[in-house]
Amino acid sequence: MGTVFYQGKQLREGYTTGSCAAAAAKAAVLALAGAPTQAVSIDTARGPLSIPIARTQVEGNQVVCAVIKDGGDDPDVTNGLEICAQVRLTPEPGVTVDGGEGVGRVTRPGLKTPVGSAAINPVPLRMITAEVEKVLPRGQGAQVVILVPGGETVAAKTFNPRLGIVGGISILGTSGIVRPMSEEAYKESLALELDLLAIDRQDCAFVFGEQGKRLAAENGVPASLCVVTSNFLGYMLDYARYRGMKQVLLVGQLGKLCKVAAGVFHTHSRVADARMETLAAFAAMEGADRDTVCRIYRCLTTAEAVALLEEKGLQGVYPRLVRRIQERVCQYGYEELEAEVLLYTDDGRRLAESDGAAALLTKLRNSGR
Repeated sequence: MGTVFYQGKQLREGYTTGSCAAAAAKAAVLALAGAPTQAVSIDTARGPLSIPIARTQVEGNQVVCAVIKDGGDDPDVTNGLEICAQVRLTPEPGVTVDGGEGVGRVTRPGLKTPVGSAAINPVPLRMITAEVEKVLPRGQGAQVVILVPGGETVAAKTFNPRLGIVGGISILGTSGIVRPMSEEAYKESLALELDLLAIDRQDCAFVFGEQGKRLAAENGVPASLCVVTSNFLGYMLDYARYRGMKQVLLVGQLGKLCKVAAGVFHTHSRVADARMETLAAFAAMEGADRDTVCRIYRCLTTAEAVALLEEKGLQGVYPRLVRRIQERVCQYGYEELEAEVLLYTDDGRRLAESDGAAALLTKLRNSGR
């Protein structure tokens, strides 16, 4: 793990619950194979990561290994929890992964995992499976159950209950690494990228995180021209204007960008969450009846809202949103900054784009050659 420097202080990076679960599962398989270890290395989107194993416990024909969640200097309610993997080898090839004590269950549609399944997001699920497969004895499979003692209590301090995830926390993470979220330190590190770009450019792409980076890359945006804003879009727009930038391509998902349409420029859910209010209002402008507007307002996720909008033939909401996002950014930047927009669903399906998005995309692509 690395560090972020701010005013002479080092802020430690940490690792996600997904990385913890993958490491614990891998260690348990190694123990079952007769090679217990005090640390394992796993692969993440940002490279190899070594994670210490806090506990290995043999229980008959299965082993439980535990990793202590270390979020570094990021304030996180899951910090210090034991993320455990209970593993049993099977004679049939293949790896199954489920959640047990302290891991939430999905009870409503619209999330990244299906109703009834453990709240283990797709990227961590792939990581757990891949790390277990690397060390499985030849010809054998494994049954993996992720456990988080105390997870149900901690989950009450998260948004899981509002999302219909009951009984525990979610196993999360897209990069495998937790960057310290001290706001001033993080903003400073984000702004450094704009300092470098502004030397010889007046345009770039803005994304909110790892998923946005992937979407931008799929559209041919060079990584060097793709700037992560995290939740601090307003700060980054201000800084872009200060550095003389003239155009930004916003690439993001509906959950974040519909907040911008409502004039929300710090997009963390604890600061503001105007998603359903915004979608309901735009649906009404598209001619939705009262019942549909109320149903949209009651949705817990944007995926749920998207399904309803499409059921009712209200796809015109998305171009409206894009135009409003452009207006909001222009107003926020005192008419000195122009935004083009690529709007996506959570699973990466494009919903709409602004009129000038294709031209700016072409410009960014050609600049990276």
